[in-house]
Amino acid sequence: MSHLTKIQEKIFESKEILSQKVKEWKKNNRKIVFTNGCFDLLHRGHVEYLSQAADLGEILIVGLNTDNSVKKLKGETRPLQDEYTRALILCALAFVSAVILFDEETPFSLISEILPDVLVKGGDYSAENVVGADVVTQNGGKVEIIPFVSGFSTTNLVQKMTNPLSESTQKPNN
Repeated sequence: MSHLTKIQEKIFESKEILSQKVKEWKKNNRKIVFTNGCFDLLHRGHVEYLSQAADLGEILIVGLNTDNSVKKLKGETRPLQDEYTRALILCALAFVSAVILFDEETPFSLISEILPDVLVKGGDYSAENVVGADVVTQNGGKVEIIPFVSGFSTTNLVQKMTNPLSESTQKPNN
C-alpha cells in the first residue's frame, strides 16, 4: 500500500462511517480527542496546536470546515486551498488519526455523534463558549484550551504574501 493511500484512508467520507470507527476505538479503550477548524494554509501554529491536542489522547480526530463553510466564515477569497487538499495535508501529519469534513455552521452535530473524551479549541476560546462543550462534559469528557503560537496565522501569511514589507509580517521573536 502506498503512503498516499494510507494518508487518504484517514479521510472519512461521512459521519456514519467515522462513527463506526469511533465505536471500534472506544471498544479498545482508546482516548479520543476532537478539534476542528479551517486549516487553510497549514503553518507552524497549526502543527504545534494539533500536536498538543494529540498529546491529550491516543486518537486525534479533526473536523475540517468544507470550502462552503470556510467562505461563510472567512469571506469570498477563502479558502486558499480546496477542502480535499486541506484534508490530505492534515492527514499527512502522523499524529492525526482521522479527518472529517463538515458543512454546518458549527461542528455540534459531529461532536454529539463522536462524544470525544477531550474537546480541544485554540486560545481565542474559553471553555464555556466552545461549541459542544456541554455535550462532552455531560458525557464525562473534558474541554481543553490550547494557547496560540504567537505570530503565526493564515491571515498573517496571506498578508505577507500580498504585502511583504508590512509590519504585521515581521518574523516573530522565537
